[in-house]
Amino acid sequence: MTAKLAIFDCDGTLVDSQANICLAMEHAFDEAGMTPPSRHATRRIVGLSLVEAMRVLLPKAEEDLHREMAERYKASYLILRNNGLEHEPLYDGIAALLSKMDESGWLLGVATGKSDRGLERCLDHHGLKGLFVTLQTADRHPSKPHPAMVYQALADAGTEAANAVVIGDTVYDIHMGRAAGTRTIGVNWGYHRVEELREAGANAIAESMDELEALLGDFK
Repeated sequence: MTAKLAIFDCDGTLVDSQANICLAMEHAFDEAGMTPPSRHATRRIVGLSLVEAMRVLLPKAEEDLHREMAERYKASYLILRNNGLEHEPLYDGIAALLSKMDESGWLLGVATGKSDRGLERCLDHHGLKGLFVTLQTADRHPSKPHPAMVYQALADAGTEAANAVVIGDTVYDIHMGRAAGTRTIGVNWGYHRVEELREAGANAIAESMDELEALLGDFK
């Protein structure tokens, strides 16, 4: 029997990192002498790679500035971390759900706009890294919604798209999963509205952690 693979987004799905992301973005823009985007605008780009995020936030800017601001953001995030301000709590119930899935035979993966270092630091901090058989990040792939991260996760797990599901809080996650041919589940505790996830084509929406567990339990 082919193994089932659940590919989770990280920011907004496993952990609530919006405070970090907003503070780092504001610091990066301040350092560049530019007006920071609103926190709503920043939350909208969570999940994209940094250069792609800057393209969205600064649509009229040159590509060199997009790359410069991506580097400024990374530097600002490092300052937060070094000052002990980094805070990425797990959403309530996610650790227990991951453990149950692992025990029941699911293979687990992550596909995220984070860097390799950022993802490993997050998972190590919460003691979760050992649960995942595949970790895909923006360091090695095009930005979501390109399906490259899902394709590599499927290859790592030795399974097929028909036996996999992408779980995330943004339309980028849903579009990515659909492009790769997997099923998709949107969650309502992240950064995009449920209506947007439905419009993006999510196969199902989890309004709570219990609902997500039930949806995954019905996965055949």
